[in-house]
Amino acid sequence: METLPQYLQATTQKYGATRVAMRKKQLGIWREYSWAESYARVRHLALGLIELGLARGEKVCIIGDNDPEYFWAQLAVQACGGIAVGIFTDSTPAEIQYIVQHSDSVLVFAKDQEQCDKMLEIRANVPAIRRAIYWQDRGLWNYGGEWLMSFDALIASGHKLDQRAPTCFDERLAQGTGADLAIFCYTSGTTGVPKGAMIAHKNLIGGAEISSSVDRRLDTDEYLSFLPPAWITENVLGLAIHVIDGMVINFPEEPETVQENLREISPHALLFSARLWESLVSMVQARIADTSWINRALYHTFMPIGYRVADLRFGKGSVPIVWQFLGWLGEIAIFAALRDKLGLSRVKSAYSSGAALSPDVVRFFRALGVNIRNLFGSTEAIIHTLHVGNDVKFESVGVPPPAVQLRITPEGEIVVKSKSVFQGYYKNPEATAKALEDGWFHTGDAGYLRDDGHLIYLDRVKDLLDLATGDKFSPQFIEGRLKFSQYVKDVMVVGGRERAFVTAIVNIDFANVGRWAEKNRLTYTTFVDLSQKTEVYDLIKQDVARVNEALPPPARVKSFVLLHKEFDPDEGDLTRTRKLRRNVMEERYRDLIEAMYGGKSEVRVSAQVKYRDGRAGVIETAVRVCNL
Repeated sequence: METLPQYLQATTQKYGATRVAMRKKQLGIWREYSWAESYARVRHLALGLIELGLARGEKVCIIGDNDPEYFWAQLAVQACGGIAVGIFTDSTPAEIQYIVQHSDSVLVFAKDQEQCDKMLEIRANVPAIRRAIYWQDRGLWNYGGEWLMSFDALIASGHKLDQRAPTCFDERLAQGTGADLAIFCYTSGTTGVPKGAMIAHKNLIGGAEISSSVDRRLDTDEYLSFLPPAWITENVLGLAIHVIDGMVINFPEEPETVQENLREISPHALLFSARLWESLVSMVQARIADTSWINRALYHTFMPIGYRVADLRFGKGSVPIVWQFLGWLGEIAIFAALRDKLGLSRVKSAYSSGAALSPDVVRFFRALGVNIRNLFGSTEAIIHTLHVGNDVKFESVGVPPPAVQLRITPEGEIVVKSKSVFQGYYKNPEATAKALEDGWFHTGDAGYLRDDGHLIYLDRVKDLLDLATGDKFSPQFIEGRLKFSQYVKDVMVVGGRERAFVTAIVNIDFANVGRWAEKNRLTYTTFVDLSQKTEVYDLIKQDVARVNEALPPPARVKSFVLLHKEFDPDEGDLTRTRKLRRNVMEERYRDLIEAMYGGKSEVRVSAQVKYRDGRAGVIETAVRVCNL
């Protein structure tokens, strides 16, 4: 077995119709699919694609949420020898057009009316696309033409071919090798246009084996598929481990119902982005503030005990009997109930990936009895480091697994070598040559290895900033600490050798700050109005001062502004994975930055506003500068 579809076939032969492979909540009911049903879908979809002329090596784009249909489509494309190209669902038509054209795709799977409308908008510009295949037909009943094709129609076409040529699928499947390209994962494009990382089956399988070598998944484990399936992490720790180890995958009903579905499934394995873990903490803190006085009293009484017990367990490795007893009381009083509310009552493996996770978030979940472990990786090499067992250090991103080689260059760059390292960038030999050298992938990340083997991640090499003292500091570390506040949604730290001190542009969390304002009888109308209230500035100033206490004096934030709008991927502030586009934002908000460094007390900006009755408009507003 060298490809993911070959593993699917083998696992299906092992479990057949007796075991659940996938679940999807539909109309309030969890619909189960056995391994036999799942395999039959992939088989007939693949044969349908063959009927549409899909040849080995051709590319097929997939745009959709976390659904069984997404994974079936991907496995079907790969069973034909094709290459699946994932696209994020919130991509604009122009972004979709770029990926479709750049990848030379010939077919597209588009989940629903929204995604089909985007494809129809760019149809004239993507003549190579033979069909757009949808799996949710709501709203598409009156759409005409042969270019749009339903999922069911494709399966029916494949079923007919299966009857005419029963060996066709097996023959095509057997041609697959580990060296075949399985997926293109497009980078987030933080430094320019996205690059298509070419990832082979052996890379995906290698990534799953690296993970399993330190944290084995069982065929009885439940997993909630929530992260975007276009992201490499979901391809490895979700789909690849599913077909290799038999782990059960569950899909939420809608992106908005993830928290509810998480509690219903209570998975054994969970992978969230750092942003989502931080959102859970903010949600708990906000709801505790609104709950009854007795619940608040229990929370404020036992959380310090939870912190203390967690520090003893992960520090000294042993907990005195007195603290064990207090921790047991906390478990009964609040910890077990909180884990249940969050859907974490059965979790064995809770990972955070993407941006660096704040140590405060790790400590919070440890206090509740959930050991979050960092997983540090990239699209191009999948897994670099991760925390193993209870060897979790707040400040680190873990250790390299046994099958991963990692070293630090003299310039401080992290480079890795493993069987999960990608094959290069599609149609970009210059970038490939820069990234790959003798099998080593140059990550572009800065960090250092400690004596205990743990990797300390600093930031992107290009994003490390020099202070006036000549020392370097990491904007991302400060941003991560600030985002632990329930009142801060996003933040960009600004500084550099040409700057005398560090400043920050802060996005308030409108929901949490709005709730705080209502409790404190602070009236407001719009996001713009709320963000510029003196009381809100004082609220955020407390969080900035708290973070500053943990920083060396030259790296402390001296001034900040509360932005009059949210950072928006559609406006280019963020990538689709919510990473900051620093160069773009520094240019866009240059007036605000210059005001902070120029000693001004405020700067006037134009802001678009949307009122509660649906009306939109543009207003002139003054954004205040807060100096610490």
